[in-house]
Amino acid sequence: MRPPVPVPTLSRRAKLVIGVVAVLLVLFTVIGTLTNVYVDYLWFDETGFTEVFWTEVQTRALLFAVTAVATGGLVALAVYLAYRFRPTFRPMSLEQQNLERYRQSVEPRRKLVLAGIAVVLGLFAGITAQGSWQTWLQFRNSTDFGTPDPQFGLDISFFVFDYPFYRLVLGFGFAIVLLALIGSVLTHYVFGGLRLQTPGQKLTGAARVQLSVLVGAFVALKAVAYWLDRYELVYSDRGEVFTGASYTDLNALLPAKNILVVVAAICAIAFFANILVRNTLLPAAALVLLLASSLVIGVAYPAIVQQFVVNPSANQREAEYIERAIAATRDAYGLSDVEYVNYAQDTAGDPNVGAVLSELRNDSETIPNARLLDPNVLSDTFTARQQIRNVYGFAEKLDIDRYTIDGQTQDYVVAARELDSDSLSENQDSWINRHTVYTHGNGFVAAPANQVTAGREGGEPNFTTGNLPTTGNIPVDQSRLYYGELMNDYSVVGAPEGAEPREFDLPEGGTDEGQINNTYDGEGGIGVGSFFRQLTFAIFYRERNFLLSEAVNEESKVLTIRNPRDRVEKAAPFLEVDGDPYPAVIDGRIVWILDGYTTSDSYPYAEQMELGEAATDALTGTGTTALPNETFNYIRNSVKATVDAYDGTVTLYEWEADPVLQTYMKAFPGVVQPLDSMSAELVSHMRYPEDLFKVQREILTRYHVDDPVDFYNQNDRWQIPDDPTQDTAQDQPPYYILAQRPGDEEASFQLTSPMNAFERQNLSAFISASSDPDTYGEIQILQLPGNTPFRGPGQVQNAFETNNLVRPDLTLFDSDSSEAVFGNLLTLPIGDEGLLYVEPLYVRSSGEGGFPLLQKVLVNFGDRIGYANTLSEALDQVFGAGAGESATDSNDIADTDDEDATPDTVPEPIPDAEVPVPGDGPGDEAATPEMAGAVSDINAALEALRTAQRGGDFAGQGAALEDLQIAVDAYQAAQAAAEAAPGG
Repeated sequence: MRPPVPVPTLSRRAKLVIGVVAVLLVLFTVIGTLTNVYVDYLWFDETGFTEVFWTEVQTRALLFAVTAVATGGLVALAVYLAYRFRPTFRPMSLEQQNLERYRQSVEPRRKLVLAGIAVVLGLFAGITAQGSWQTWLQFRNSTDFGTPDPQFGLDISFFVFDYPFYRLVLGFGFAIVLLALIGSVLTHYVFGGLRLQTPGQKLTGAARVQLSVLVGAFVALKAVAYWLDRYELVYSDRGEVFTGASYTDLNALLPAKNILVVVAAICAIAFFANILVRNTLLPAAALVLLLASSLVIGVAYPAIVQQFVVNPSANQREAEYIERAIAATRDAYGLSDVEYVNYAQDTAGDPNVGAVLSELRNDSETIPNARLLDPNVLSDTFTARQQIRNVYGFAEKLDIDRYTIDGQTQDYVVAARELDSDSLSENQDSWINRHTVYTHGNGFVAAPANQVTAGREGGEPNFTTGNLPTTGNIPVDQSRLYYGELMNDYSVVGAPEGAEPREFDLPEGGTDEGQINNTYDGEGGIGVGSFFRQLTFAIFYRERNFLLSEAVNEESKVLTIRNPRDRVEKAAPFLEVDGDPYPAVIDGRIVWILDGYTTSDSYPYAEQMELGEAATDALTGTGTTALPNETFNYIRNSVKATVDAYDGTVTLYEWEADPVLQTYMKAFPGVVQPLDSMSAELVSHMRYPEDLFKVQREILTRYHVDDPVDFYNQNDRWQIPDDPTQDTAQDQPPYYILAQRPGDEEASFQLTSPMNAFERQNLSAFISASSDPDTYGEIQILQLPGNTPFRGPGQVQNAFETNNLVRPDLTLFDSDSSEAVFGNLLTLPIGDEGLLYVEPLYVRSSGEGGFPLLQKVLVNFGDRIGYANTLSEALDQVFGAGAGESATDSNDIADTDDEDATPDTVPEPIPDAEVPVPGDGPGDEAATPEMAGAVSDINAALEALRTAQRGGDFAGQGAALEDLQIAVDAYQAAQAAAEAAPGG
């Protein structure tokens, strides 16, 4: 017998070093964690959402404690019992000799090892469980849907709220029993209760009892799992083209699960009986029975039914279950009340141009509001014309909203002039400047979406609200923005009364020479007046200036989490927040408006989708959507949220009565405000959200079909068209328009999208969702005749780009000095006659600081194309004279912001007979040759300018203007010389 190998010991110095390192590591971890939690609390306290903070903390702590104690305690108990009932005598076989050194290593430290096992496993289990705090809150505060499941007769709330929690508990039950079984087997093996290589009995009595109980508990949990698997069938994907229980699931697999529940229960009893019977054949037979049953009944039989009963006539066998899937999917995605309209049936294949012309001449809603400004293109234009200072900036994607001015509702391209810290120059980028001087943006900018100016450069937005200080037809009382989409850094604001303001507010007198400063006096921000708070934030941001800088004083506040979307997500962690906040002026204040969604992945029979993938289009780019790519199959726009741009106040409103939201409102009482607390002005700015619309149109590509056989055969399937203005194949984004829907008496603000036939470029339908307060959320689908090839967006774009009039201009615009930029291709319904396509064409200078300007408008109806400087002219080209009378004519709008703007039309050349000739009056002399030459040069420059404007030639316009100025100066000089000459 070999002597046991001694366990190496650490020196006293090594133990001291390890101890110090461990203490420091724990200390830094604890301080960092507590600092983060405390700063979190301060933020929730500042915003008034401490109910959310404490509920989440308490729920996480409860789940952590219960799971940690249950897992660590039960596993440690199993290991302790295995050790407690170890055999006192172990025959010293070779196997036991090899295990002796492990026993000697563990024996002196058994209590420490046991405690370590309990703590480590408890920590892992607790950390895992606390992440499911929302699952517990949903189970604890469950709200009925009022709709029974068609198979089991249970309310939908069972599947959405209860079933996930039961599965969570069952999963931890399996984990605990499995860990306890592994720990017990290892302990029995090390201490001799289980002998694999020793002749004779392999298990002691105590080991047999304990392992039988644990395996029996595992099998009993398997019986419970089989019972819950019955409800899992409502999420089955066996049907391939639909989600939910299929024919095979209900007629083969469901009976099999019921049988397996009984078989597993019998097997569990057999293992428990082994405590008394002491016969390994009984549990072994039980395991074989369970395994054989699960393979034959649970796998083979359903496969046979699917292959030989269902597949030969699947469209008929699955019809009943497809109907369930269609109804459930429509309900889960809010599509149960869609209005379907058979549209343009009488004009199919041969559009009635005369009827359309009559509609256009009488139209006072759609065409006058046809949008020429693309908010996804014009960010650089807004920046060039309204940035004012480099510290300001606009979001890359501007927004569309509507305002009623003097009784007239008009959609506007809107933007907030935010602080853009990334634009700070090198000498502005110190800590003082970044965090205490440049703290906020200033101003609201709006331009009517259907207008452009015809000033010096032409094609610019008509900024009816803008400049600094903000002026215009949308009155703004508080124009400062301390919270916005571009503000991802913190600011330190506030100063004692009487102190010199240090926050840059706006340029003085609109010039770059001076500036006006300001001191923040809003309610927002976390006070850091005390040394403890300053130390806290110094640790949190790892920034010593909180302790050293004079800019941090007793009145200072820290503005943090300044992006509106981040603020709403933090205040309401139970919501998914739409990726496009938009600014609006409400009661003279700028507020950010956001949409919040309640979602679930557990709605029975409903189609599963990936949230982020469904919300991706040509504007968001691949994988860059703001929404997480999580699986879900239920969504509601249940919350509208606002964030005050000045003080950061977050307000949540219950927009839609939704059981998921009502469940969370029970968990977080008082967090969400009732709808009637929302002002009428705020309601008037609510938009149907883009991300929800994109999800719904994806569902409608298949689930607009009623007949289950047609659904199975994929007849009349639709497809979201690719954005034809982009080089890569990405879904065309939906567009907001102000237009009159068929059957309505006036225009409404709506979100729209055309739909193609599946894997074809022809148009099949046109979807619109109303944002009007009286009809909000009503979805209308114009269904086009299926036997007629209406042009889809891609075909229209191709027709535009290959048109004989358009193609030469595109070649001209796409030069070394400029590039053509196609704007959004809008689809507009014209009465009951058909769909009109309108697309703006911009030209962007390729030089530094270049920005897009509207140059042309393209129109398509049927096989007719219009291409002109204005929408009015383009409509006349398509439908005949007078068709564009109702369109907004860009030439009627002067560039009032630019004193040097050129007139709407270039002056005609000056006839030679009208050249001023000194000598016509008493004492005057004849005109000099220099004056006559200057007049000729003026006429030549004017003609060149006219030609350049007609062709959209930026470089030519600039050169002509320079030549014109030179010629005018030459004429004036010649005239002065003639007057100064002797006798002049």
